[in-house]
Amino acid sequence: MSDKEVILTRSGLKKLEEELEYLKTVKRKEVAERIKIAIGYGDLSENSEYEDAKNEQAFIEGRIATIEKMLRNAKVINDEEVGTDVVTVGSTVVVKDLEFDEEMTFTIVGSVESDPEGNKISNESPVGMALLGKKRGAIVEVNAPAGVIRYQIIDIQKGE
Repeated sequence: MSDKEVILTRSGLKKLEEELEYLKTVKRKEVAERIKIAIGYGDLSENSEYEDAKNEQAFIEGRIATIEKMLRNAKVINDEEVGTDVVTVGSTVVVKDLEFDEEMTFTIVGSVESDPEGNKISNESPVGMALLGKKRGAIVEVNAPAGVIRYQIIDIQKGE
């Protein structure tokens, strides 16, 4: 991961800080205990419990380093920066799919927080990029693998 700026909402920052705390205080201890028990089994060259625990330890340490780097490069979106006149990171946007006449709601977040199933889309995604900077009533076109999707912005609200 490069040193590029990581855009986070307040809730996204809180989630990352909580995950970091959990990994450092709980998971590290759990894995250290698993390694200690596995060493007690003897011969480490054919000890799958030891190998699994060491692999998990490496994953946890890698995730801790990644989160720490994200937090160092974080730009937290201030609630005052999120308005309701144009779509910005942190906005919740109600759009209407003009082809299917369906309304959908998206919250625009930084890529670290994106969760399409939770209707949180990245500002770097095709839909997110198309919506950014647009006003209520605007029609945007998104190039998708299935073709061009046309949305009309129905409402813009402050996120979360």
